[in-house]
Amino acid sequence: MFVAIIIMLIVALIVIAVWVSAVQQHKEKQEAERRKELAKQKKIIEDAEDVILNSSNIPMSEIMIRIIQRRVHDALAVMVELSPTSRELKNRLHESQERMNNPIERSPESETLVLPDNDKQLISLVQGIKKLRQLVRSEHSKGKVDTQIFVAEDKKLERLQLRINVESQIKRGVSARTANMVGSARQYFEKAYATICSVTYSDEYTQQKKAELETYLQEISNELRASNASAIKKKAEQEQDDLDVLFAPKKKW
Repeated sequence: MFVAIIIMLIVALIVIAVWVSAVQQHKEKQEAERRKELAKQKKIIEDAEDVILNSSNIPMSEIMIRIIQRRVHDALAVMVELSPTSRELKNRLHESQERMNNPIERSPESETLVLPDNDKQLISLVQGIKKLRQLVRSEHSKGKVDTQIFVAEDKKLERLQLRINVESQIKRGVSARTANMVGSARQYFEKAYATICSVTYSDEYTQQKKAELETYLQEISNELRASNASAIKKKAEQEQDDLDVLFAPKKKW
């Protein structure tokens, strides 16, 4: 009887140990998932803030700004739910809510696109637009952005990318032409022209730039023809001079 009691106690201890271990593992798993989710939401916030920082030269609509603000707010709300004792997160959530309630102050300059002077800034601008498109697409996939709004905003950003591409190529082409690098200028203009012709829509901007690029290319073509004709004439004159020298009457001394 005593031996049976001891065996039962041993079995009970084993069961308790297994149960405690299972509970501990479950808690550790929950904590790991909580930390993983916190890191995910933090990354969402950082990416959204990075988009705003790197997109200071991008003309954004009020709708786009609100989408970004809502994305940050929702991520902070999830973090507060995961860490309800964090005063810092609660304060940030409160500040985020206030930003969403306040009107958006915008200057007239924010409505226009200003191309950076150097390539590094230009690349950063293009990357900012790409991240904006990904952000809006993500919010739309979650059902937080209406389809019509998503399509309209994505089209705006698509047209913005086109303008940056075309304007930067034209700018390089003009600079190359000014430096008498006609071949390079033609390559830049041809690249811009191909980009304009590849779009599936037509508006005032695409029509204007297409006509402008056709003028540039025609002028360069005329310059090259004139240059070639001049070179041929000069070569012919040189050859004639050589013949004149060769067949000229020899002088008697």
